[in-house]
Amino acid sequence: MKKNNMLWRWLLLIGLCAWSVWLAYPLNEKITLGIDLSGGFRFVLGVDYDSLQTEEGKAPSNEQKRQAQDQALEVLRNRIDSAGTREAVVYKEEGTGRIVFEIPGVGDDERQNLEDLIKRPAVLEFRLVHEENDQLVAKLLADNIVPPGYRMVTTPEGRKYYQLDADFTGDRGSEEYRFAVADTGRISPRYELMLQKENVETYGEMYVPYYIDFGRLLLSGTAIKSARPDYDEYGQVQVQLSMTGEGSKQFFQITKDYSKDGAENKGKEGRLLAIIMDDTLYSAPRLNDVIAGGSALISGQFTYEEAASLSAALNSGALPVGIEILMQQSVEPTLGRESVNQGVRAAIYGLAAVMIFMLGYYLIAGVVVNVALILDAILLPWGMFVAAGILGIFGSGGGAVANINALPTLTLPGIAGLVLTIGMAVDANVLIFERIREEQKAGKRLASAVKAGYEKAFSTIFDANITTLLVAFILYTQGSGPIRGFAVMLTAGILVSMFTALFFTRMGFDLITRTSIDKIKMLSILPDNLNFNFLSKDKIALSLSALVFIGTAVNIGMKGKDVLGIDFTGGASMLYAVEEGAGKAEAPTEDDIRAILTAQGIQEAVIQYQTQIEEGAESTQRTLQVRVDSEHSQTSQKALLDTFGESNGFKLLQLEEIGPQVGEELRSKGIKAILFALLGIVIYITLRFEFAFAIGTIAALAHDVLLTVGLYCLFGRQLSLPIVAALLTIVGYSANDTIVVFDRIREDLKLLKGKPYREIANISINQTLSRTLLTSVTTLFTVVMLLIFGGGAIFDFALALCIGVLVGTYSSIFVATPVMLLWHKEDKAA
Repeated sequence: MKKNNMLWRWLLLIGLCAWSVWLAYPLNEKITLGIDLSGGFRFVLGVDYDSLQTEEGKAPSNEQKRQAQDQALEVLRNRIDSAGTREAVVYKEEGTGRIVFEIPGVGDDERQNLEDLIKRPAVLEFRLVHEENDQLVAKLLADNIVPPGYRMVTTPEGRKYYQLDADFTGDRGSEEYRFAVADTGRISPRYELMLQKENVETYGEMYVPYYIDFGRLLLSGTAIKSARPDYDEYGQVQVQLSMTGEGSKQFFQITKDYSKDGAENKGKEGRLLAIIMDDTLYSAPRLNDVIAGGSALISGQFTYEEAASLSAALNSGALPVGIEILMQQSVEPTLGRESVNQGVRAAIYGLAAVMIFMLGYYLIAGVVVNVALILDAILLPWGMFVAAGILGIFGSGGGAVANINALPTLTLPGIAGLVLTIGMAVDANVLIFERIREEQKAGKRLASAVKAGYEKAFSTIFDANITTLLVAFILYTQGSGPIRGFAVMLTAGILVSMFTALFFTRMGFDLITRTSIDKIKMLSILPDNLNFNFLSKDKIALSLSALVFIGTAVNIGMKGKDVLGIDFTGGASMLYAVEEGAGKAEAPTEDDIRAILTAQGIQEAVIQYQTQIEEGAESTQRTLQVRVDSEHSQTSQKALLDTFGESNGFKLLQLEEIGPQVGEELRSKGIKAILFALLGIVIYITLRFEFAFAIGTIAALAHDVLLTVGLYCLFGRQLSLPIVAALLTIVGYSANDTIVVFDRIREDLKLLKGKPYREIANISINQTLSRTLLTSVTTLFTVVMLLIFGGGAIFDFALALCIGVLVGTYSSIFVATPVMLLWHKEDKAA
């Protein structure tokens, strides 16, 4: 290599490294952690287009839907901003009518407040209370008429109130329930019964009934300019309202007409004015005087936080359409920090294991590849930047990188992708080194062996990595949230490792060839001139695969839908921390948990202690996972926390809820993603090789997916969206392995003319066997580190990968090639 070319290559490498460091430094400012690593919550909201006001009999147009989604997005973003939450990511998913919220770094208490704020329609109404309300309510109570979900309470002083009935099992949040309460003691079609919460001294939370006039709306929330929480002279929380110019005029006229001796009262006392927010009666003050100046108060029995939330909703305005929470995920910051620690440990130990192995096996060449691995780590931020920028073109809703100083959000699957790419990063180097070994055996000097090794390995490296990049592309376009993070990291790892393998290691070998070293030594796990007849065992291998497939299929058939996680069926998954020792009560058993849930009417629940996440001298902390239907999420949480919370440090660490509609869509997208990946690989291999090779590849990939799913479920695990990502990764990895064998067969067909296809295929398998085993070993190093140190959050992902790597190594030898040979039974190399 000429000196000038060498200099420019080193300058380019230094420049890229500097750019990458600049992108990531300082780490705590440049790397944004996803909610699964930092804690926080993620909501996917569905927009109810049926609630749009359109001309009678007409469905809303696409433009009206788009405008409604944009307006809802702006209202919700304003609410989050007014609540003082920073770094919230809010975006819409094009074409789905969905809005996504991701708010990192918040705990469960703040999550609940923000959830209430997001769901609040913020419809403010000022309505009149019936002028004979006192008499009507007195008769209602005297007749002992009680709304559903309440019971009558009479104090020693003789006052009657309603109180929530703890035994009520209905859904208080449904429209049917609200109508049932409104219909209680109906006096006319125009008036509905509403209840105002009141904290009665010594008796607690009670409810007072009012008959509200729903025949006429006096004033709406559009009249409100701003709202803020405040305190009255008695220290009670209230909401101070400031009205617009037009709203001030309207409110002045209302108080003038309905205050004492007002035009509409005909000499009677002032009317009660009901202030209603989102179908909740907050207060009903009496209009004793005319109010000018455009200000009003909402006084009610609520905390300052509730008043702040109500104010934030009013300031942002009412939602133009109805919304529904289709999916939510909540993670405690403590669990997120533990996930980061586990991921970092897995990455460090995986990198150390690979580097030790490469150094011990390839000796001087191992030094070169280990430096390349260090460069991979340095260049990874640059790879993430490039990968996110390219993939973001094909995604929607916040997928692209907005500026040159931005990196994609790092998620837990992203860390798993980082660990995996460490193992796969040496794949190209192994191909090159094994080629150099062959050229040296053929008698070539080091410089010639290096040149030939890189030239002959290039097409194999290119084909193998293109198939994995195709899988990453499909993962990104078909996935969302954390799965996209994994796709970005996988793509970044492939781009960076290909660059260092083809660019830097070549420069390293060029430096070695300038020394007195004329031959580099490498260890060998296989004897020279290995000639084992693998293809003679194809019937035995295929029979073994068939037996495993049938056995695991029977297992899945017996379990039915139980093999599907909530990602695909919908439901709620809760992860609790349970402390033991240090004066804590004995941890509840799975039977104890089931008994509590059964008492709440929850018959079908998955209950499983998972792992220990923290250990100290005096106590340990384990995690307990509980899966129930979405409708039982709140009930199960309350029952378990009320029963075990204080005695066991029982705490909700993570909540994930997925509606059945989203579950069905995710299941459909997961299947499509796998099918698209298989189809894309078939097309690519057909173009690069021939159709027979594509059929062999698709047979091996289908074999790997089916056996991995079967064996994975045999361990009692459930299929989820991250497992689909693992399966697609296995598809890319297995295709990579198969292409290496097929590429050598294609090469040998040109060199060994006249020999039968079957004999040539067997020779090629023997020639590439060391590479197949070595890349499997290095990948397994990192996958096993994920299994051991990755923790419960990514254990399932690592388990599926571990099975897939083993099955994929087997299929590239015993499935792909025998199926390909069915098209060339009697053929010979021409």
